Amino acid sequence: MDPVDSPLMEGLGFHRMVGTDPSGRAVVEYRVADHHCHAVAQGGYVTAWIDSAMARAVGAATNGEFGANTLEIKVSFYRPAMRGQLVTAEGWLDKLGRQIAFAEGELRDESGTVIAKGSSTIKLGKFARPESG
Repeated sequence: MDPVDSPLMEGLGFHRMVGTDPSGRAVVEYRVADHHCHAVAQGGYVTAWIDSAMARAVGAATNGEFGANTLEIKVSFYRPAMRGQLVTAEGWLDKLGRQIAFAEGELRDESGTVIAKGSSTIKLGKFARPESG
């Protein structure tokens, strides 16, 4: 199963993969749904959107050889993400080591306004793919 077709991504409101770059960048769009919100999107979803983009940046930089195990994440919230809004999460690598990566990311609204910014320390990991059948 392609990770963008997973139940997790569906639950996060995945809209589309905008793109990845082997330099260690990834851009993903999400639609803020009712289940993401109280009055506005709950901060855990905002964090997950940014975290997902940073993890995909790891995959892009390592040609899919490694996945991302988040060791630490910090997110600063600037504006609310509103129900129904299309938001864009972008993640990029600051440093890619042999076992650890440092990444940053942002979440923006349709007009390009920053909603939140994040940074993460990531342990590189190889994930076993479940066997089909």
